[in-house]
Amino acid sequence: MREHQTIVHPLQPLFQADSKILILGSFPSIKTREYGFFYGHPQNRFWPLLERIFEESLGTDIEERREFLLRHHIAVYDVIYQCDIIGSSDSSIQNVVASDLSPIFKVADIKNIFCNGGTSYRYYRKYHEKKIGVESIQLPSTSPANARFSIDDLYNQWKIIKDNI
Repeated sequence: MREHQTIVHPLQPLFQADSKILILGSFPSIKTREYGFFYGHPQNRFWPLLERIFEESLGTDIEERREFLLRHHIAVYDVIYQCDIIGSSDSSIQNVVASDLSPIFKVADIKNIFCNGGTSYRYYRKYHEKKIGVESIQLPSTSPANARFSIDDLYNQWKIIKDNI
């Protein structure tokens, strides 16, 4: 049986002054931590979904993905900075230390916050919403664990982000 490990978030938030929307995940998966950038699991549908929404094609190059997000005024980070977790399982998360989102809001012109999945939404509401004073919109998770949603289902819900930039 696998045991909980205490993991500190290895990535910095991605944002700039003209970022208009913030997409928040829960906590980076093992594959994402190995890759070194957000949504690095090859089966995560985040990148194919954004490619479809913005009608662009991207490779797996981190710098290309960074530039894409910034060019489209999208900031990304996660709601959890540190936690005890088994593997990449959101349901195993314990002993949460919330991320500090204040640097993003000090610099960026964030108009809307979108949470990638229920875990992100739950922890955003618990740790961040009152402090920031901005409600978030929950979108279905792009994680491969969310097999209930097809790419078309995700697209129909996620295309709202383009209207909010």
